[in-house]
Amino acid sequence: MGRPVRWLSVMATSLALWIAVLSLGATSALAVGFDNRPSTENSLGLQVKSAILMEAESGQVLFEVNPDQPLPIASMTKLMTEYIVLNEIKNGRMKWEDIVSVHPEAANTDPSESQIYLAAGDQHSVKDLYIAMAVGSANDATKALAIQVSGSLDAFIEKMNATAAELGLSTAHFTSVTGFEDTTVMSAGDIARLSRHILLEHPDFLKYSSIQEYKFRERDTKPMVNFNYMLGSNVNNEFLRHLAYEGVDGMKTGFINAAGYNFTGTVKKGDIRYISVVMDTATKDARFYETAKLYNYAYATFEKKTVLPPKSVVETVETVKIKKGKQKTIPVVTDKDITFMVTKGAEAKIEMKGYELLPESELVAPIAAGTKVGTVTYTYADQATGKNLDYTVNLVTTEEAEKAGWFKLFFRAIGDFFSNLFNSILDLF
Repeated sequence: MGRPVRWLSVMATSLALWIAVLSLGATSALAVGFDNRPSTENSLGLQVKSAILMEAESGQVLFEVNPDQPLPIASMTKLMTEYIVLNEIKNGRMKWEDIVSVHPEAANTDPSESQIYLAAGDQHSVKDLYIAMAVGSANDATKALAIQVSGSLDAFIEKMNATAAELGLSTAHFTSVTGFEDTTVMSAGDIARLSRHILLEHPDFLKYSSIQEYKFRERDTKPMVNFNYMLGSNVNNEFLRHLAYEGVDGMKTGFINAAGYNFTGTVKKGDIRYISVVMDTATKDARFYETAKLYNYAYATFEKKTVLPPKSVVETVETVKIKKGKQKTIPVVTDKDITFMVTKGAEAKIEMKGYELLPESELVAPIAAGTKVGTVTYTYADQATGKNLDYTVNLVTTEEAEKAGWFKLFFRAIGDFFSNLFNSILDLF
């Protein structure tokens, strides 16, 4: 009678083992991006091909997964288009109120592409087209703006690549203004760096990227809904509140089959803003869940610390020599602080790496207080990534260096002459 019991025990153990194997298989199956492409292994368990987390103000990278591999970026391409249009407006070559007559090439957008259904000859303001691009990811509106800036799509694509080169985005290769083609590629690291340029140079960008919905034409029956379902304001949307994340106000989603579901996001709580990129997630919602993991990790793990206050005196560079001044030297200090993200509770230390002063020919009185006379660079050993981070700040004068009168300069020159002569004689012996 004992044997059936033992067999039951063996069968139960085998069943449990089989269920465990199936569970492992299910977990493994989840570790993929779109179309079952394998994800890249990482310590946070993100289901992504590539990802990065950056503190916006300093550009400090706090977490990265395969950050340098160029991958198709889909509609995240529009970040560059948006950046260039903002530059045009900032430089006075374009205005938000300018009316754009839609070019036939922009109107001839494939039905499979995201669009606002522009017709050739339609007239819309730059502002309306920009919102259609930023909120509704409208490819036809993007093309209309590109042609308005450069005269043709090909010319604008050249401008995109030239701008990427100027910004040092070495992995960027643009073949379209919208990203609909899989030959437009960039790495997660370069996307984050482009996004940082946008946020620092054009903070008004967030006014457009954070719009929840927008009615493009009066006759439209429904407004465009922002594809960034993670917007913090969506907490008031019963259909999207499960994806809303407090403080999220940008930046751009993207999807084509070759890219999977991508998202470049930014979030701000208190005085800390992060930029994130996730690439090749499996579903439309997954890109937001994976981004939330990055933000939760960031806010739980890091804090901002100032390790060098502004107006600090730098050891060995307390003063600089100047020519033709009432005084031969003038005090200098750092012009700003050095602040970065450190693991909560950790001690942050920096070491001076070196300094550079302007050539003597440029350090001639009179020199106003607050004038830049050089730079000093510090190094921080970042525990989060294991990399050394360099921070460079300016050295500025703390007081005015007045020019000496001719009488004082005359006798100083005589003194210098005899001093040099005496030293030359000593060198003979």
